[in-house]
Amino acid sequence: MAPPLAGLLETCLYVDDMARASGFYRRLLGQEPLLAEPRITVFRLADGTVLILFQRGATLEPVEIPGSGAIPPHDGSGPLHFALAIPEGSEDRWRRHLAEIGAAVESEVDWPKGRGLSLYFRDPDGHCGELATRRLWERI
Repeated sequence: MAPPLAGLLETCLYVDDMARASGFYRRLLGQEPLLAEPRITVFRLADGTVLILFQRGATLEPVEIPGSGAIPPHDGSGPLHFALAIPEGSEDRWRRHLAEIGAAVESEVDWPKGRGLSLYFRDPDGHCGELATRRLWERI
């Protein structure tokens, strides 16, 4: 039997233009990043998790942490998917906010059996973002 987990801590996206991506997520999330460097930008989400933007191709070698060890190489390509939880009843506010920052709602799904609603959009790197009410996974 596996030891218990405490949840998901990080979601990572790989971006081609850090300034462009960081600006988009600053506007989307309405906050400044915890950390902003040419290789990495980190945003804290409401549940204590973080959204990390990595400059594509900048972590192909181990990243040494002085006196602590090394982070193994990693990278990604192609349009990835991520979902952010939104409160019930905030869907209209999110539609307006996406329009205000120039991110079109690509698709909406009103899930069967009352499982909530999802709003899909694209970020500047083509990643598929989803804003979904938490009921999405309650009745599977």
